[in-house]
Amino acid sequence: MKTLYVVTHPQSVHHVEGKVGGWYDTDLTDLGRRQASAIAARLADLCAGQASGLISSDLLRCSQTAEIIGRLLQLTPRLTPDLREMSYGVAEGKPQAWLDSRRLPVPEEGGLDDTGGIESAETRRQTGTRIYRAMDAILANPGDCHVIVTHGFALTFVIARWIGMPIESLGRVNFPVASGSITHLAENAFWKSRAVISLGDTAHLAAIS
Repeated sequence: MKTLYVVTHPQSVHHVEGKVGGWYDTDLTDLGRRQASAIAARLADLCAGQASGLISSDLLRCSQTAEIIGRLLQLTPRLTPDLREMSYGVAEGKPQAWLDSRRLPVPEEGGLDDTGGIESAETRRQTGTRIYRAMDAILANPGDCHVIVTHGFALTFVIARWIGMPIESLGRVNFPVASGSITHLAENAFWKSRAVISLGDTAHLAAIS
C-alpha cells in the first residue's frame, strides 16, 4: 500500500510582506523554521521509520522545509521545479493588492486555460501538466511511503492526480489548505482505491508561536 504525506510549506517571507508568491523565491521566516521542525516531528511519528522518499519543490520555502524534515527522517530531499506553485507571471513579488486589483474573474468556460489577464502567468493546464509529471514519477517509485513538500495551491493538483482526475477536469477544482499543513493520502491494495485520509491537518502547529 502506497502512502503519501503531502506538506505545504510553512510561513515564508512573502507571507509577512504581503507579496505575491508563485515562483517568487523567498526564505522561511524564523516562525516558519520552527513550524517546519514541528512538521518534521509529526512526520517522524506518522512514518515510524518507513519513509522511503522525500521530494520537494526547488523553491527556497519548500527546499528549506524539506531540509529540516530530511534531517529528522534521515532522507536526502530530491528537488524538482515540477512541484512549484502556479506562476503568477509579472505579479510575482509585487504586493498582493496589485494582483487583486488586476486579476480578471475566471470565465464561465475555459477556466483551464485562463491566466486572469496577468502577463506570463501559468494556466491551470500548464501547472497541472508539470505537477502530474512529478506525481507520475513518485507513483512509479517502488517505495511505499513518500513525503512531498509543495505549495498551497499546488497541493490541489497533487491530490487531483492521486485520485485520477483528468487534466481536462482541473478548470475549477480546489482543495484549500493552510500553510504548514500535512495531507495524508493512502492506497488500498486490495480494493485498488486511493483515499484522502486527512486534508490539510495543522494540529502539529498548535503550540508554535
